[in-house]
Amino acid sequence: MPIFEFRCLKCGNIFEKLFIKHDEEVSIECPECQSDSFERVISRTNYAMGTGKGANKPNLINKSCSQGNKCSTLEIPGYER
Repeated sequence: MPIFEFRCLKCGNIFEKLFIKHDEEVSIECPECQSDSFERVISRTNYAMGTGKGANKPNLINKSCSQGNKCSTLEIPGYER
């Protein structure tokens, strides 16, 4: 049962919607302004890995994507050649 996040294109409110079934037909509207104009946003994740001594840890980098908007990049340590 995934939970997706959406951003209202009218008021900018970010809200969540739970989908019970993959083929479920739902009506989505912004809970703040009732607009049906929105876009899906990528949700932040929360996990832990590499917790041992000397292990690599995920690195969250926040930066400006455009004027007034911020983006986050999660660098996940992995296999290196």
